This record gives sequence, C-alpha cells and structure tokens, in this order.
Amino acid sequence: MADATDWTRPDDLDAIRETLVEWYEADHRTYPWRETDDPYRILVSEVMSQQTQLDRVIEPWREFVEEWPTPEALAAADRADVVGFWTSHSLGYNNRAKYLHEAAQQVVEEYDGAFPRTPTELQELMGVGPYTANAVASFAFNDGDAVVDTNVKRVLYRSFSEIHNADDPDYESVANALMLPGESRIWNNAIMELGGVACKKRPKCDAAGCPWREWCHAYQTGDFTAPDAPTQPSFEGSRRQFRGRIVRTLGECDEIGIDELGHRIRVDYSPDGTHGREWLRELLSDLAEDGLIDVVEAGEETAARLRE
Repeated sequence: MADATDWTRPDDLDAIRETLVEWYEADHRTYPWRETDDPYRILVSEVMSQQTQLDRVIEPWREFVEEWPTPEALAAADRADVVGFWTSHSLGYNNRAKYLHEAAQQVVEEYDGAFPRTPTELQELMGVGPYTANAVASFAFNDGDAVVDTNVKRVLYRSFSEIHNADDPDYESVANALMLPGESRIWNNAIMELGGVACKKRPKCDAAGCPWREWCHAYQTGDFTAPDAPTQPSFEGSRRQFRGRIVRTLGECDEIGIDELGHRIRVDYSPDGTHGREWLRELLSDLAEDGLIDVVEAGEETAARLRE
C-alpha cells in the first residue's frame, strides 16, 4: 500500500468515536488549561509544553498567568521580565518568551484585545505555527482540525492497518476523518490523552482500559511498533544551554564586558581559545537578532546587556 489517502471510514466509526469520548470523560488527567476556553491561557500552555512534559508545565503556567493574567498585562510587561521568568523556570528556548510577548502585543494592538479565532488568523501571531494555531482554535473555540502530534501519530499507526502498512502515512487525513465533526475540543483532548496514558511507547492497553482494543490492529496482532519519536538534542553543553546562561547572567547586572561574561557562563572560557570571544560573539549575535539583548561596542571593548 503506497499511502493512506484511500483510507475508508470503518463501518463502526460511530462506536469508535463514542467509546473514546466516553473513556476520556470517565477519567482523564487534570490540567488547568483543560478547564478554560481562554485562548490566551491556552496559547501560554501550548508554548510552554513544546518538548516539555505536561506535568512540569503546571506550576510555571499557573505562576505565569497569575503574573500576567491577560494579553494586555503581558503586552505591557517588560520583555526582560518575561524572558527572565522563562529562564528561571527552565522552559526551553528563550525566544519562545519573546515571541509570546510579541504575540500578546499583536492581540492588543492589531486585534483590539480580541484573540483571532481561526487557525489561519492565529498563525499571524508571532511564533505561532500551524500546530499551535490549530491547537488554540480547537481548545479555545472548538473550531479546529484534528491535532496530530507524536502521541496521536503513535495511536493512529498502531490502531489502523492502513496507516501501519503505508509507505507515507497520511496521518492528517485519517485523523480528520475520525474526528467528531464540530467537536475538536473534546476529540483532540481525548485522542491525545489516549496516546499519553494508554498507547505510550510501552503500551498499557489493558491497564489503562484502552477503548480501542476491539478495533486496534496492534492489539489484535501483537505488533506494537510505532514511528520513532523525534530525538531531542542533548541540552548539556548545547548552544541553548549557554544562551540561557547568558540571559540569566545579564538579568543580574545592567551591563557586563564580554570576557567577564564568558568566565561567568563557562569555566573553561579562554578569550583566544575554542570557547572564547569568537564563540561568545556568535551567541551574543544570535540573541541580539532575537531581540533579547544589546551588544555594545566601545572601541576595542565589547559589552552586553538585556534589551529593555
């Protein structure tokens, strides 16, 4: 089978849909962003949870929306404070904080404080790609397509032989054909929950009471292979790690010379060495292009400071 575009809906599609929704409604993990339809708070959760386990996002999310409860509050905030929050909570790439701040400013200035509602409009916000736009449209406005993340791909691959046997699986088409029409909020939450609780890398079909065991190709055949999850590059020693250290250090002082900064962020910093001025200047240049810092040149001296 070359692809899965000729996937046909099973005769018992209604039962497949109903059992999944009933399973989800009976018992599911509780996350605060699942208890709201506020698009701003949902956007914050989506940005925070990129490549981060959901349980680790709960407290930072609560603190963030307490500090900046509305797009207006975030838009009026000092960007350095937002980036500092992001860094202190180890939430990944600092440019996500910058983009979130800019997105809030767009909502206030370009949309008069009213969040755009459709995936197409949401993608106009800074840092919001197709996946995040669709997730916000789904969970805030119940008006999105099927969300297809790594967990959902694993569910579809194992559940349906057409996907399992395809050379180039069309996950999106299958996911949208399955989804309850007009019910993207509960459907996407339910199928993502299925992948996160029952259809894990090591499946817990019976223990989690998977509602699709009756139809599941993997459960019936014992073949629980799944698409490889994308690997996360090592954080230790990465440019991302040192970018974070730079921002944290600059948050503690008004301005700092390049060599002093280098010694603070790296024990083996040597001005003329492999990890010296040239290496550090590249990192500073990247952060300046992202709008997070300013690099100050004064003769032969170079210094850096957080951008206000």
